[in-house]
Amino acid sequence: MAMYEHSHTNHTNTNNSAADDNKCIVREQDRFMPIANVIKIMRKILPSHAKMSENAKETIQECVSEYISFITGEANERCQCEQRKTITAEDVL
Repeated sequence: MAMYEHSHTNHTNTNNSAADDNKCIVREQDRFMPIANVIKIMRKILPSHAKMSENAKETIQECVSEYISFITGEANERCQCEQRKTITAEDVL
């Protein structure tokens, strides 16, 4: 199981221990959309006789997760610029 580390820079304190306190670890299952949901969506779109390789499922899972992350980040940026805390459907669209 892969784990991803994200570190946040502490601009007010250059002390390494302060920067270490701001690290968070994101587990792979928290980073990606659940594979069962991805497979369910793929099956709805593909013909009933179509077969999907494990590699294809994982690739779609990564792409969907990245897309969701990008859209969410853009919507969040818009809210921050407008000094709002709640992301609305309009922000996402």
